[in-house]
Amino acid sequence: MQRRMLSREDEAAAEKGDLEVRREDQDKINKFSRLHQREMLLEDDLKSRAKEKEDLEEVSNELELADEDEKVPYKLGDAFIMLPLPEVQQLLSKSTEKIESSVSATEEKLGDIREEMNSLKVDLYARFGKSINLET
Repeated sequence: MQRRMLSREDEAAAEKGDLEVRREDQDKINKFSRLHQREMLLEDDLKSRAKEKEDLEEVSNELELADEDEKVPYKLGDAFIMLPLPEVQQLLSKSTEKIESSVSATEEKLGDIREEMNSLKVDLYARFGKSINLET
């Protein structure tokens, strides 16, 4: 990635605060803002999935103490169904695997977004210097 430097005229104009915002600059600022919003949503999603995974693991640990012959309530949608313990443990492990794969996909998206945001930061800071604040 190549970093552009401000010309002396642009640097002087930026310090005075009269640097003209071009259409492409505004597009980059808008794109950075959208990416930042998406980043925040994905981070919230990761937190909720981590909590959900933690809850499933806790339930799995509790079920290890139950009798093998016992039927255990398992939540499907809004209803609870009585199922044999081994089947419930299998369903819980599948749910945990789904969450783990979803978390890894979300983390990958988050990495791509952060990479693109860093690229935009370089471009915008090169153009505006201290006149713009993109720290999140």
